[in-house]
This record gives sequence, C-alpha cells and structure tokens, in this order.
Amino acid sequence: MSKSNYSRIIAGVMKWGVWGAQLNTTAMASLIEDCLALGVTTFDHADIYGGHTTEAEWGNAFQKSGLARENVQIITKCGIMMQSDQRPSIKAKHYDTSKGHIINSVDTSLNNLKTDYIDLLLIHRPSPIMNPNEIMKAIDILKTSGKIRHFGVSNFSTDQVKLINSSVDVECNQIEVSPFELSSFQDGTLDHCMLEGIIPMAWSPMGGGKLFAPTANPVLLNQRERLSNVAKKYDWELDQMVYLFLLHHPADIRPIVGSSKIERIKTAVDSSHTIISDAQWFEILSAATGSDVA
Repeated sequence: MSKSNYSRIIAGVMKWGVWGAQLNTTAMASLIEDCLALGVTTFDHADIYGGHTTEAEWGNAFQKSGLARENVQIITKCGIMMQSDQRPSIKAKHYDTSKGHIINSVDTSLNNLKTDYIDLLLIHRPSPIMNPNEIMKAIDILKTSGKIRHFGVSNFSTDQVKLINSSVDVECNQIEVSPFELSSFQDGTLDHCMLEGIIPMAWSPMGGGKLFAPTANPVLLNQRERLSNVAKKYDWELDQMVYLFLLHHPADIRPIVGSSKIERIKTAVDSSHTIISDAQWFEILSAATGSDVA
C-alpha cells in the first residue's frame, strides 16, 4: 500500500468503546460517517481495545453505516496477551508472536470487524523472545490467503525493526510521538523510517493528556506555558500546534487522533492543510525541550 492510501489523519478507536466514550452502535456508526466526510478514512484498532470488545462494536457500527468497505482502511494489532472477561484463560499479561497466535488473532479480528481482510496488521509490541522467521511464516500465510494486505509493527526500536525486516517487509512503525515524547527525533527511529520507506504513525500525539489534563507538576506546567506562548504568538490552538509540529516532519508522520469527538478530529484534519516554516517548527521544539538547539 502506498502512503497515499492511508488518510493523512488516522482515527484511533481505542477510546470509542468501554475504555472511553462508550458509544453505542448508532453513535459509533455516525462518527465513522463523520470521519469519512472529513477525509479520515483510516481507522486504528487493536485486538485488546476495550478488553477485547471494541473491534466487534466497531464492526457492528460499520455494518450499520452501510459504507463501502473499499472506502476505508482498517488497521489492527495483535501480540499482547491481556486478561479480560473475553479472555479469562489468560492468567498473566505477556506477549505472543508465534505463528499460530498471529493467524488465530487475525481470524478473530476479521470476524469481529465483519470484514474479509485487514489493510494493515501490526505486531503491537516487541517481544524479547520474538522469532522473525516465525512471524514471517504467519504473515506469508495471511497475505497469500488475502486475510491481510500489509504488515508493520508498533513501538519497535530501529534495531527491532531491522530484525523483523530481515525476514518480512515492515511497512509501518506505529510509535509514540509528541512534544512530550521526542525520542524518535533523536534516536534514529524517524531517520530509519525515511531511509527504508517505512510509514511512521504517531500515537498519543497530545502526550496522553499531558497537554490538557489537570496537573500540579511544576515541570509539566512550565512546559505547557512555553508551548502556549508559541501557540499564542501565531494564533494557534494548542492541539493545532501539535499537529502542525508532527505533520511538518519530512518522514510524513501520520498522527493518530485518539479522541471520539469529531471536533477534535476536524482540528487535526484542518491542521493538515496548513504549512509552517522550519523556523516555527524549531520554536515548537525549543518550547517542548525548554532550550534552544545547540
């Protein structure tokens, strides 16, 4: 899948269900339709979201919407073994990247999402005992059968991507990127994405609540004040500024909007039509770090 096939802004559904907004089927179907109206056609899932319930809820909602399957791209993730009411047999949280588990997980996701194929399957987190050849065998079977079209990883370091890439093509790395998590700019992660043509997708672009959530942490409060000063200088909203910061990077970062509020998603989409200068980008970076570049 070329980069153009994913929407520039991705809708993250983790908080659409019981882990957040608890949208019913009708409300979720309406939100899916609203996303498409804004040009947001890519939806990010994981098998564990909502304690293994959100995929099925979204699948019911998408079916209710009556939208054409070919008009959306569905991402889902597997590999985290987490106990829930839906998975009582799991006794301890761990990772499973075995061939059998990957294939079974995809079959379950297909059933839950009410679709014949997954556009992009990701290994959710790197396991210290993952075997790239085992993963390759699973992905080969899934691609050959048409159950998945593309493969990537999530939360992988550059070396871990290289390890998996030695056996199977990695087309995406979904990573945490925000003004509060800048390591990917410095540790070679985004450089490696550009070098290998890997699509970086940014989860938690607002820092997991660090941008807006109430806090008494003086370090965080100072950081927010610095960021707010830059936003005020250019008449930007804070969340708009964060999206501008991510979208400006040449790695073509795809922000994942974790909100279930359409106005938040619209802010991200509107930001994708605005261009900032390199100097402005460095102003935001300096505000995030508290110091000018050397």
